Amino acid sequence: MKIARLGEQGREIPVVIAADSSGTEHHYDARSITADIDGAFLANNGIAALRTALADGTLPALENAADLRIGSPISRPNNVVCIGMNYAAHAAESGALPPTIPVVFLKPNNTVAGPYDPAPLPPLAEKYDWEVELGIVIGTEVSYVNSLEEAAKAVAGYVVANDLSEREYQLPGAAGQWTKGKSLPKSTPLGPWFVPADQIDSSNLQLKSWVNGEPRQDSNTADLIFDVPTIIHHLSQYMVLEPGDVVLTGTPEGVALSGRFPYIQDGDTVEVEIAGLGRQRQEFFRAGSTVKEA
Repeated sequence: MKIARLGEQGREIPVVIAADSSGTEHHYDARSITADIDGAFLANNGIAALRTALADGTLPALENAADLRIGSPISRPNNVVCIGMNYAAHAAESGALPPTIPVVFLKPNNTVAGPYDPAPLPPLAEKYDWEVELGIVIGTEVSYVNSLEEAAKAVAGYVVANDLSEREYQLPGAAGQWTKGKSLPKSTPLGPWFVPADQIDSSNLQLKSWVNGEPRQDSNTADLIFDVPTIIHHLSQYMVLEPGDVVLTGTPEGVALSGRFPYIQDGDTVEVEIAGLGRQRQEFFRAGSTVKEA
């Protein structure tokens, strides 16, 4: 079972995607179960309710699914929490040593976008970068958990994410702050769908990215420095995670920051994919010009 949100931005409807006995996938309208895929849905055993309705055959087919825009599979989360440099090879290409404790930063929740939405390059951006990442969707409130087992139970499921980053704003540029480099409009595409945690082995997922069809990243979550339960346990000691929040687990090597590839340019196409979680595709355009700051 895959869970998606289809429709115009701000008017998406919840959809279940499931295969029949022949392997053919069908889309089902889930509005009889929930108005949206959000924290309230997850906190109230929404995934179980969808599975029951699917098994009972009570969800109507969504005949025009192929004509609808694919939105983020999770409605705007309260928090987007990110882990930096969580692959040793990426830390190395960034000029840093592998961290001994998780590096944590936040992205504004209004950066979340659909997986195929046109992607704006900021007017002054010179070093806009791609980052394929495994996204964790939180299903229950998390605070001061006592064990990795308890932390793992808080995960509702997983999504593909692209943590788009303006390196000149983030690192040693004039701005030089991670928040500025990670907060740009539509810089967190999620989806195309959300897969429940019990259907995914988060410790062994292949991650890949391409720019204009050319391979860039190719790694596996087996190479994560801090795995999913460790991340959730660690975060819970410093903040409350709520149902519907999304945690991005870090990107592997192969980004433009490495110096091996050019940064994203106007007209480029970036694709990111995680096995079992689908593939995104963003076409980039230069956003409206602005006066350059002195």
